[in-house]
Amino acid sequence: MSYYTKRILMVIPTLLGITFITFLLLQALPGDPVQGMAGERADPAVLERIRTSMGTDKPLLVQYAGYVKLLCKGELGRSYYTNRNIKEALAEKLPNTLKLACAAMLFSTLLGLSLGVLMAAKQGTAWDRLGLAVSTSGISIPVFWVGLLLIYVFAFKLQILPPSGMGDGSLLFLVLPASTLGLNSAAYLARITRTGMIEALSQPFITTAKAKGISGKAVLWKHALKNTLIPVITLIGLDFGSYLNGSILTETIFGWDGIGRYAVEGIFRRDYPVIMGCVLIGALLFVAVNLAVDLLYGIADPRIRHKAKKA
Repeated sequence: MSYYTKRILMVIPTLLGITFITFLLLQALPGDPVQGMAGERADPAVLERIRTSMGTDKPLLVQYAGYVKLLCKGELGRSYYTNRNIKEALAEKLPNTLKLACAAMLFSTLLGLSLGVLMAAKQGTAWDRLGLAVSTSGISIPVFWVGLLLIYVFAFKLQILPPSGMGDGSLLFLVLPASTLGLNSAAYLARITRTGMIEALSQPFITTAKAKGISGKAVLWKHALKNTLIPVITLIGLDFGSYLNGSILTETIFGWDGIGRYAVEGIFRRDYPVIMGCVLIGALLFVAVNLAVDLLYGIADPRIRHKAKKA
């Protein structure tokens, strides 16, 4: 069986396992969502009718089987509170999260790779120490604090960017949340790139490339960086998958109407179908991104494909 086929076939059991564990955890939470919907003084007969209509009076495994059957039909159920089709709601909010995730990933990749290559090229100099200080700060500072700081500086003091919301689709509304979301990833990416580049630059093939008269920029970007791509691709894939899952803090701070904010609303309301829908879509996106990363491994390093074929 080929390397790619094995990775693709692993998606199905992974998703089933995630849905089952999430379903069990939600059922184990204290409290009763039906009681929360109807109110504390609701008549027991009314509560029983609501449970029967929602199917929550059935055994746990029967409820899960019904949910899987619903998934097989391509449906995610309806919200307990709004009765809105969850698939339609997620289809409306997913493009917003995707837009934010792509912008954040572009920002973090460009900044992280550039800073990492600069630190490796200037190893031991003031530029290297400054880059390490900046990347360490980016890793250490909490995301919510970065978001509030950027709002204070660029929205209230300089007044050049909107503080929150999505506006009319203008890219100006995307700058602050994308920067907040991508800064932490850029810091990690810079440090990993620096470490990999320093190791690659000490290899004999770099000496050979320099002996052939290849320019310093070509050695850095074409030869050294190419040999550090595996950990870089891994980090980019993991971060991008987490962005697509909906970055709750960032979307909440900036009032971004995405999956993360929708999930928070479902959690506060104990709206189980909404939570399950967000978890399932998030898991699907994360698995898809990791599958893409696995496939990119085979492209970036052919030795991985050959080892998989032998196994």
